Amino acid sequence: MKALSLFANIGVAEAYLKEIGIDVKVANELVKRRADLYSAIYPDTEMICGDITDKNIFNKILDESLKNEIEVIMATPPCQGMSTAGQQLKGDKRNELIIPVLKMVKKIKPKYVFIENVPMFLKTEIDYDNSKILIPDLIKKVLGKDYHIEISIIDTKDYEVPQMRERAIILLSSKSVKAIWHLPPKSDKLVTLKDAIGNLPEVDPFIKDVSKEELLEMFPDFEKKKKHALKISKWNNPPHHIKRQVEVMRYTPSGCSAFANKKHKPVKEDGTFVKGYFNTYKRQNWDTPAYTVTMDNRKISSQNNVHPGRFIGKSADGYDLYSDPRALTLYELMIVSSLPTNWNIPSNTPEAFLRSTIGEGIPPLFVKKLFNNLKREACLK
Repeated sequence: MKALSLFANIGVAEAYLKEIGIDVKVANELVKRRADLYSAIYPDTEMICGDITDKNIFNKILDESLKNEIEVIMATPPCQGMSTAGQQLKGDKRNELIIPVLKMVKKIKPKYVFIENVPMFLKTEIDYDNSKILIPDLIKKVLGKDYHIEISIIDTKDYEVPQMRERAIILLSSKSVKAIWHLPPKSDKLVTLKDAIGNLPEVDPFIKDVSKEELLEMFPDFEKKKKHALKISKWNNPPHHIKRQVEVMRYTPSGCSAFANKKHKPVKEDGTFVKGYFNTYKRQNWDTPAYTVTMDNRKISSQNNVHPGRFIGKSADGYDLYSDPRALTLYELMIVSSLPTNWNIPSNTPEAFLRSTIGEGIPPLFVKKLFNNLKREACLK
């Protein structure tokens, strides 16, 4: 089955598709840096870099798709205008990028279409033909005569992904084919952080605002742990943080925020207390899937980013101490995002760039299950 990927980013969603017989022949991405990395990971895909709203780019995508007899379109229009992690600006033009997707579907007439986004996608109004219309209503208006349309909100944790991530899923099946694309069945198995990364060794953070001597005074086994971690994967590198943030997380138990600590609370550079929400400076919980991975996943001060840690003893002043006072390593992040740990990423890819792009992507294990279900339904028909 031949596919077109729109707003492809670096191809997180596509990570397992080739192995199950889905051949992404054409892809489009606006940002050249992302498009270049996509091409490095998927050299057999025709990557068209540019703005889909540009007529020349649109026609180039269309021509390549028709030439390759595309049967499936998958699209993830940018969600920053709708995401609860974004600014949700009213009238954000990025919200209207669903329109060229619908135009592409009308032109190519694929058998199936997969559109995914944040849940607010289903409640967002955009301008169309000089009036306001909800995005789901627009999809039905433009494609309802030709396609069966199934609209759902899913949580990827229900599909054995070790991450809680709600997504709006829209599946379109051409009325010219017998098989209708449905969501795969939910799993009874909940994959927790302990299941996913509980077997990995401790990793101490690299503290970027202290000397090497002070770092080793705080974490005497830093080099030993780093060496062990890098034997597992080149992406299992210690995250970089500042001392005052690491300090408060050393005293923070699993599943808790440093704002709840009795003594060791987050402070600014001048020593005054930080004001914030209890989902920041927060450790994850071993007994649940990971919280939603965001683009800011490398920051202790951002939402639910800190490793769960383990109790390791008492401090000199009698407080409990916990290991791994840091964000997840990139390797751990790949696991909780259900990416293959042997994913074909060039070794010179900057870690910060890779982290942010993974934070935007839908977990590919869910996408694999979704396409496997399509193949199963097509075979039954």
